[in-house]
Amino acid sequence: MNILNHFSKDQWFSNVRGDVLSGLVVALALIPEAIAFSIIAGVDPKVGLYTSFCIAVVISFFGGRPAMISAATGAMALVLASLAKNHGLEYMLAATLLTGVIQIIFGFLKVGCLMKFVARAVVVGFVNALAILIFMAQLPEILGRGMATYVLIALGLGIISVFPYVPKLGKILPSPLITIVALTIISVMMGLDVRTVGDMGELPDTLPVFLLPDIPLNLETLSICT
Repeated sequence: MNILNHFSKDQWFSNVRGDVLSGLVVALALIPEAIAFSIIAGVDPKVGLYTSFCIAVVISFFGGRPAMISAATGAMALVLASLAKNHGLEYMLAATLLTGVIQIIFGFLKVGCLMKFVARAVVVGFVNALAILIFMAQLPEILGRGMATYVLIALGLGIISVFPYVPKLGKILPSPLITIVALTIISVMMGLDVRTVGDMGELPDTLPVFLLPDIPLNLETLSICT
């Protein structure tokens, strides 16, 4: 009965205007986020863009929770970085599928209810450590890149900090997206010699193709993916 209610007309068309606007905002916010996490994970930006699109489509049909956005995360990007570097994209895809299987099993076993016993200090420490690791992962992209890169970084941090306080627009448009658009225009118009996303890999111009990872199914593969 719950599944039928999820696909009912009231569930899908009760707030069309709000759903469309929120979908546009989330889609715009996911673009810089997906590219950034792809770079952290050491894969082409198109991988992050593809997966963000697929996750959004799948979660719209199979549900979620109010105010929950399912997308790429910095925690997963950091964990998968060494796997993608040492074993390649195929093993990273296999590890992702294995993660999904484990999450489904945990869902059936109601393991999520145990989260209420985790101390708040543990969660705060995890988030702070994650922020430090993300910062450290970006240092090679910052150090030794020239004065133009440092100026753009300062401008980017300034826009991200100030733009949310702009009346009306600050609450509608995501500040990371505005930062990317503004700094891209500045760097192109001024002809600045800085690294671009294109230097990290090719951006997608076609839809993704469904395939399974071409890896051996044995205990060694399982140990690598876990």
